Amino acid sequence: MFAIIGIVVVFGCVVAGYLMEHGNLRVLLQPAELVTIGGAAIGTVLIANPLHILKQIAGGIGGVFGGSKYTKQAYIDSLKMMYELLNKARKDGLMALENDVEEPDKSPVFSKGPALFKNPHIRDFVCDSLRMAITGVDPFDLDNTLDLDLEVHCHDAEQPTAALTSVADSLPGLGIVAAVLGIVITMSAMGGPPEEIGKKVAAALVGTFLGILLCYGLVGPVAANMVKIAADEHSYLYVLRVLMVSFLKGTAPIMAVEVARRAIPGHVRPSFKEVEAACRNKGGGEAAPAAAAAAAPK
Repeated sequence: MFAIIGIVVVFGCVVAGYLMEHGNLRVLLQPAELVTIGGAAIGTVLIANPLHILKQIAGGIGGVFGGSKYTKQAYIDSLKMMYELLNKARKDGLMALENDVEEPDKSPVFSKGPALFKNPHIRDFVCDSLRMAITGVDPFDLDNTLDLDLEVHCHDAEQPTAALTSVADSLPGLGIVAAVLGIVITMSAMGGPPEEIGKKVAAALVGTFLGILLCYGLVGPVAANMVKIAADEHSYLYVLRVLMVSFLKGTAPIMAVEVARRAIPGHVRPSFKEVEAACRNKGGGEAAPAAAAAAAPK
């Protein structure tokens, strides 16, 4: 929503300022210039990137206009679901999680989880990690494996944003290309009526204007927003990593949840009481006394 508002503000203010100086809005309507710049930009994306990155770019742009999924409530629901899962492992052993991690779509715990766990990468990150723990992998070795997984995820997330950033950087140059073509057309019309030559020069300059505006007013900010969304997903996976590793090292589930809560970014971090209430509503008798013990001064 804020991305759409921002785009409206950018283009609205540019047009408003132009009209305040008594500019003719029809002069800016140059479809040929837009086709030249936009078509060349799309072509460079197709040349420079394989299909899987093109799909990630499309998905990332959709995510920009869809808003962030990593809200405070999403973190609360995730911690609550993970608490139920780990509490089950504490009571019945890690082997009790085998059916949950092998078939998460049929798991009663995962089925009640937040919408974020419909993302195959997030779901597999948790299930594969717990599967390794069930097979007896040492928690410290698992921690190193998860660190490697996050590095790969970070690298993959950087590729579509880097591709879109390179397109934004190329737009001013493509605007110059469109302007040069306009000047060529203008030069071929030399000797004609002065007003006709003036229109062609104006059309050529619009190409430079569009290239710069699309770079700094649209594509560049969208790419920057995609970077932040990728960082939000990385932070979410890091919280899950902290939670699982803390539990596997011997921490009680409710305390592992508290450790993970501390790893949540500050602007979406729920309070201790919010997480405690969420876990206590479903987690049974362990949450309240353990949480109280954690809050008590040493």
